[in-house]
Amino acid sequence: MRTGLVARKLGMTRVFDGDGQHVPVTVLAIENCQVVAARKEEKDGYLAVQLGAGQAKVKRTTKPMRGHFAKAKVEPKRKLAEFRVDAAGLLEPGAELSAAHFVAGQFVDVTGTTIGKGYAGVMKRHNFGGLSASHGVSISHRSHGSTGHRQDPGKTFAGKKMAGHLGDKRRTTLNLKVVSTDPERGLIMLKGAVPGAEGSWVLVRDAVKRKAPDGLPKPAGLKAAAPAEAPAAKPEEKKD
Repeated sequence: MRTGLVARKLGMTRVFDGDGQHVPVTVLAIENCQVVAARKEEKDGYLAVQLGAGQAKVKRTTKPMRGHFAKAKVEPKRKLAEFRVDAAGLLEPGAELSAAHFVAGQFVDVTGTTIGKGYAGVMKRHNFGGLSASHGVSISHRSHGSTGHRQDPGKTFAGKKMAGHLGDKRRTTLNLKVVSTDPERGLIMLKGAVPGAEGSWVLVRDAVKRKAPDGLPKPAGLKAAAPAEAPAAKPEEKKD
């Protein structure tokens, strides 16, 4: 079982496939996604990889978290998340993951926080049809109508669909297809919509209800380290 990625949702656009048909896609950006900590069985009681993404200001990072990031030798991160892995999926702190972690054609599950829409009525929140437009209905056309019963049981049951807060909930969308990836720019394009507003953080992992395709990078799609600069040549000494 591999780790996932922490990505930022940029928005939606469309691309064209080989037949000229347009495909609506959500664009996700991978921004400095690095391993911050590795949870091991003997010490923590479970196996997981803690990833951090984005960049946070040092002055806005608490001292305990500064020490946590310093231990992994990484810059302070805006978003932290853990992914359960098996023993073969553990990664060393400091390793950086890229968009090449996923391949085109595979399916992934995306977890995010839906857009908060505040207090909403039942027609918007639960798709109620509303009351009649005539026949004595006055002012309350978009209301939910009666919510209770007669004297028996004499109450409104818990869980009754009523007006209330809409959105701002953690949701997971299953089986989104990876249309393409751009490791150089750190972009992943998924077919369809992803929960969350533009600019929000989402968690992307291999689909649990689909078989993983062949050719996935294991234990992860790591970003290649920049080649070290060659030492400058020493000037030749002049011989007399």
